[in-house]
Amino acid sequence: MRSLRLLYVQVLVAIVLGILVGFWWPEIGVALKPLGDAFVRLIKMVIAPVIFCTVAAGIARMSDMKAFGRLGLRTLIYFEVVSTLALVIGLVVGRVVQPGAGFNVDPASLDPSIAAGYVEKATHGATLSESLLAVIPEAFFGAFAEGNLLQVLLIAILTGFACTRLGDFGRQAADVFDNISHLFFGVIQVVVKFAPAGAFGAMGFTIGKFGLAALIKLGALVATFYATSLVFVLVVLGLIAALAGFSILKFLRYIREELLIVLGTSSSESVLPQMMQKLQQLGAGKTTVGLVIPTGYSFNLDGTNIYMTLATLFLAQAMNIPITLGQELTLLGVAMLTSKGASGVTGAGFITLAATLAVVPDIPIAGLALLVGVDRFMSECRALTNLVGNGVAALVVARWEGDLDRDRLREELDRGPPAVPARASAASGAD
Repeated sequence: MRSLRLLYVQVLVAIVLGILVGFWWPEIGVALKPLGDAFVRLIKMVIAPVIFCTVAAGIARMSDMKAFGRLGLRTLIYFEVVSTLALVIGLVVGRVVQPGAGFNVDPASLDPSIAAGYVEKATHGATLSESLLAVIPEAFFGAFAEGNLLQVLLIAILTGFACTRLGDFGRQAADVFDNISHLFFGVIQVVVKFAPAGAFGAMGFTIGKFGLAALIKLGALVATFYATSLVFVLVVLGLIAALAGFSILKFLRYIREELLIVLGTSSSESVLPQMMQKLQQLGAGKTTVGLVIPTGYSFNLDGTNIYMTLATLFLAQAMNIPITLGQELTLLGVAMLTSKGASGVTGAGFITLAATLAVVPDIPIAGLALLVGVDRFMSECRALTNLVGNGVAALVVARWEGDLDRDRLREELDRGPPAVPARASAASGAD
């Protein structure tokens, strides 16, 4: 069939096959995990140099450094407002829907060892000073080796500033960075051909490891979270997009291929470079995209924020633990800080939830054991919502900065993503 030559169709078929294999042959499904891990690693392998080259070259070509400072400030303000709104929505929905009511779980019956590993990761390096120092790499190339996006972003910004002070040599360096970025984008276009295999392996593992039984048992929470995230995307982000002059539905259609890859791999990082390319295709400036998208992966995690407050209230309701308004406000305040430490990879939201629960001592950390079985299913929704939120943020901030070609944006969204075979798009870089 002709449609099977399209990459997003291949990914969708792979997801379905992964679900079937994981359901009927769980052991085989679990054994497929390396396929998903390998694809995500291949993508993450080139993320750091892509971000460095894109941001450094963009800043090096800027004549007004005050404009860059304004761009950074507006980006952070947007992130804080929208991500806080996501936290509030999760809190309100948890209060109104009460997905945990009726579970009547005895906290003493829970196995604390199940959550122990997540708690250890959550409490490691949790102080403010350690978090700030963590942004500064111990060595220049250490940030690239570890794949720490914020550290790479800091190095790129400093390098770009240095180039602006070096005259002709700085401009030549910017050209070199730009050419190198094209090389790495070419690597990504080759790697993305393996997205169907990655989605197949990751989905087969998820169903084979955790099964559909856990999903059905905690279906109220999972359904509430997916519905809330969908409403957030269509209503909240939809309104923001409308005010910025574009349709959220057309935007979702434009990035459908990236959405399916994230659905299959449960990692928004698996499409970070492709998203940067598509946002530039939509008319957003390279410098704006280069700053907003990587920063958003740590500071604008809308799906993770909804999950954190909603899941906390779910645990309280499931164990019949009353939560006061004061505790909810405290939870909201702390979540505004802890959510900034999550990244776009599988499980980060769960670890951040463990850190947030520490401020509500009435809810035992062992309660996380209730969520372990379904967290992987909710991780997919978190990653999808985070991806859409960061894409909208880049276009909105670009418009604020006058760095968005609105005519091109409208034309691209009306036309939709090019319906070309996967191998052709990989060769041309058009998709």
